[in-house]
Formats: sequence, structure tokens, C-alpha cells
Amino acid sequence: MDVLQLVALVAGSAAIAGAARRTPVAAPLLLVAAGLIAAYVPGVPGYTLDPHIVLPLLLPPLLYTAAVDSSYLDLRANIRPIALLSVGYVLFATVVVGFLAHLMVPGLPLTAALVLGAVVAPPDAVAASAIARRLGLPSRITTILQGESLVNDATAITAFKVALSAAVGEGASWGGGLAEFALASVGGVGIGLVLMVPLHWLRTYLTEALLQNTLSLLIPFAAYAAAEEVGASGVLAVVVVALYLGHHSWQVDFATRLQEYAVWKMIAFILESAVFALIGLQLPFVLAGLGQYAVGDAVLYALGLFVTVVLVRYLWVFPATFVPRVLFPKIRQREPETTWVAPLIVGWAGMRGVVSMAIAFSIPTTVHGGTPFPGRSVIQFLTFTTVIGTLVVQGLTLPPLIRLLKVPGRDRHTETLVEAQAQSQASVAAERRLDELLAEDRNRLPLPLAQRLRTVLERRRNSVWERLGTVNEVTGESADATYRRLSREMIEAERAVFVELRDQRSIDDEMMRTLLRRLDLEEAAGYREEGSDGSG
Repeated sequence: MDVLQLVALVAGSAAIAGAARRTPVAAPLLLVAAGLIAAYVPGVPGYTLDPHIVLPLLLPPLLYTAAVDSSYLDLRANIRPIALLSVGYVLFATVVVGFLAHLMVPGLPLTAALVLGAVVAPPDAVAASAIARRLGLPSRITTILQGESLVNDATAITAFKVALSAAVGEGASWGGGLAEFALASVGGVGIGLVLMVPLHWLRTYLTEALLQNTLSLLIPFAAYAAAEEVGASGVLAVVVVALYLGHHSWQVDFATRLQEYAVWKMIAFILESAVFALIGLQLPFVLAGLGQYAVGDAVLYALGLFVTVVLVRYLWVFPATFVPRVLFPKIRQREPETTWVAPLIVGWAGMRGVVSMAIAFSIPTTVHGGTPFPGRSVIQFLTFTTVIGTLVVQGLTLPPLIRLLKVPGRDRHTETLVEAQAQSQASVAAERRLDELLAEDRNRLPLPLAQRLRTVLERRRNSVWERLGTVNEVTGESADATYRRLSREMIEAERAVFVELRDQRSIDDEMMRTLLRRLDLEEAAGYREEGSDGSG
């Protein structure tokens, strides 16, 4: 892939993802559809999905952004269902789907079928997060889906390595498989635990936001590479480090947090857009490699495997939800009551993604002795169709399913009320601290300046409450929204004057940029406040 092809991929996928924001369809679905169409447009080059790029270069930053934005406390509170899905379900699906695929596809050995089972077992982190954000699912379901998708790649990659060893004749055993799984899981978590504290210390020690964010960009790759170097799970190492850094991000200075948020948001947008477009673009390669299998027969196998993957997930999700609650009273006491609706949604939200594709493309072409790997081409084809099927069928039908089930979404009014109460408590503490400081001789201020500090504090305290207040009869805005709109208009007027003064040579470009940056920061503060209520 040359530079022009890479630019075309990034630009095209970003444009489609941007357009998806104006449609009711989630961006991953449109990107996959666009990739499928573009794969057969004359002049579009072939984009091969290289596992040596996807796994070490694309997966770490995608996992890092998802984990940093996750709540460590929420994940810990739901550790039981998350572990049952991310470890138990993946191993269960590997064995059951693999065995059924062996019966379904003629000539596919059991060892190769287990490789296929491991490949299609893990739902995708990016797809789960994107769909959950778009639908506004209840917070507990969202947390469980995100937690599952953060860890299940590690389980699937380890299961894949064990099954692959058996398929290529390296004599894998149950004992050896358990030992490899233990090394990957314990080692990955251990590497993450070892790295997280020094990396956080280094982030707080560095005083320049530019250096801190450069370090932030390197962290996921360093954690992944360090773990993989010793045979541990790079996925788990990245997730552990990211969860710790995200939980303690408040200890990093404000400039770093603001810059880091913008940088990682852009990186996540570009990578998420590109990987889903790449999935669709693989269609010519998987069709060309079918070999001995007729396309019609392969399509029937694909339909059968898709149905199998969906049913096997439900075969695990429902018992895993209700059986522990029946057997252990402490679980019933500790966890909130649930109905059949939650596991129905969790089961249907198992979209597969780029990790499955990358693992499938990493299958070697030959085994020991130079003989071809049995069923490699059909494994890649079935992986592709399963990924496409889950993304398109489940991704498109999940929103109407949630509406049909009348699943309550996030209660914005209650969330705003909780936010207002938290801000009120913080403002009381800030005002108390201000009084203590002003009482000291070294902190004495002229009355107007002291009053300005109190005015800023009062504005921050009242802004959230005002979102719950009356609505402007003309514009439909709350009083706080009108305040922010007028503030932006004032800033725009100031910005025009600064540009005019620069054009008249009354001030130079450097001074204009300084003045404009001050306005940008003020406008950005208002924009973040507006975005916090979901309207921005």
C-alpha cells in the first residue's frame, strides 16, 4: 500500500463516517457497506488486511482509547458478568462453534474448525462501543458489553494460538493449552500492573503538555510490545494500563487532559473508520481464495455458521445470567434484579470485527512438511461472512429491537440533576477554600477581583441547574443555552476585530494568535459545558 492509497483510505473512510453522523445508521455499518461496494469499483486498489499491522499497530490504540474512557469502578462492580462473557463465553464458543463447523463443512478437520471457532468467538470492542453510544443503552448493559470487548480479544488470541498449534501438528495438549492461557492472562495483567504506576508517575512528572501527550501516544504500543515479547497478552497489558491511567487522569494537569482528549478522539475516529472500511474491502481476497469450495456451497456454510454463532451466544448468555443468581444468594443481593430483556440485548449485540479478520489472515499457508493448511481459504471466507453478517444483520436490527422491547435509555434529566448536585457540593468546597485564602495577608485582592472569582464560581454552580429550568418560548432554549449562544456571538465579534486589526497592521500575527487563542479557550469551555448535557 503506497502513500496515495493510504491517504485515499483514510480520507474516504473519514468522509463516510462523518456522513454517518447525519443518518440513523451507525458508522461501522455504512463503512463496511462502502468497503464492499468500493472493492469492485474500477480503479480502486486492493487493500489487503495485514495482521502484522492490525494486531500490533491498530489494536493497541483502539483498545487504549476504549479502556481509558471506561469506568474502572463500573467494570469492577460488574466483574462477574464481564468475566463470564470475556473468558467463559469465548472458550465455550471456540469449542462449540468449532465442533459444529467441523460437522457442517465437508473436509474441514476438527483442529482447523477449532481455529475457526477461536477466530469468530470475540465480539468487537469498537463495534460494541459505537453501537452502545449510538443507542444510549442502559449504563449496566453498556458497561458489560464494553468490558467484555476489552478482554475477550486476549482470550480469543490465546485460544487461537493453542488451536493453531494443534492444527499445524505441534502436539498441543490440554495441559499445554492451560499453561499458555495462564501465561497470557497472568503475564498480561502482571505486565500492566508493573507498567501502570511508573507510567502514571512519568506523566505527572513531565511538566510540558507536549511531552506528556507524546508519552501518551507511545504507551499503548509499549505496553503491548512488552507483554508480547515475553509471551504474555499484549491486549490485557494495554487494558490494565489504560484503566489505571484513565482512573487517575485527574492527577494530570489540565493542559495535558485537554490536548490528550482532542488527540485521542481524532486518532480513534481515523482508526475506527479505516478498520471497518478495510473489512468490506477484503471481499475480493476471500472469494479468490475459496479454492475447492464452490461459491454456492460456501454461502450455505456461511449462513449456517452465522446462525450457529448467534445461537451459541444465546446458549451461553441466558444460563450465565440466571443460573448463578439461582445458585448463589449473595449474587442476588449484590447485583441488581434483571429480566430476560437484558440478556436478549447482550446476546444480540455480539457484533464481530477487525480482530477476527486479522486473526484469520494470520493463519499460515502451510503446516509442517510444506502441506497446505487445511481449510485456510474457507476459514477466511467464513470469518469474513460472519463479521459482515453480525455487523449488518445485528447492527441494523438492534435499534428496532430495543425500541420494540421499550428498553429505557439513559435518563438525561436525572443525570443532569446528579451533575447539578455534584457541582453544588464542589462549589461549596471551592467557596470555603476561597474564603480561607482571602483571609491570608499574602492573598489580599481588590474587592472587584475577589468578586470576579465569586462570580465565576456562581456561574459554574448555576449553569447546570439552569439546564433544568424554564425554556425560552421563542427559541426553545434553556436560559443557560441562551447565555452560551450570546457568549459565542460576543466572542465572534471580538475575533472579527482582532483579524481586522491584524489586516490593518495595528497588531502583528503573533499577537493576533495569542488573543485568538484566549478566545478559543473561552469558547471551548462553553462548548464543553454544552456538550455535557448531550445537546452539543
